[in-house]
Amino acid sequence: MSNTNNTEEIKIQGEHLMAKVKDIIREGNARKIMIKDKDGKEIFSFPVTAGVVGIVLAPVFAAVGVIAAVATECTIVIER
Repeated sequence: MSNTNNTEEIKIQGEHLMAKVKDIIREGNARKIMIKDKDGKEIFSFPVTAGVVGIVLAPVFAAVGVIAAVATECTIVIER
């Protein structure tokens, strides 16, 4: 069995970052989410596990909110 990762990249403006991350988590088919700056440097990365509740994700959402406040353009990399 080969271990291939299915990834998707989405370029997005900072003000839309939080809503998009929440949508990806709500879809439920992502294993890992990575946020990169406009130069492609990884800023933040976190695993998404099935059955994660909102309380556990609160610190993640706080970090994403800070990134969204300072980032003008970024890329979300979704590993499925």
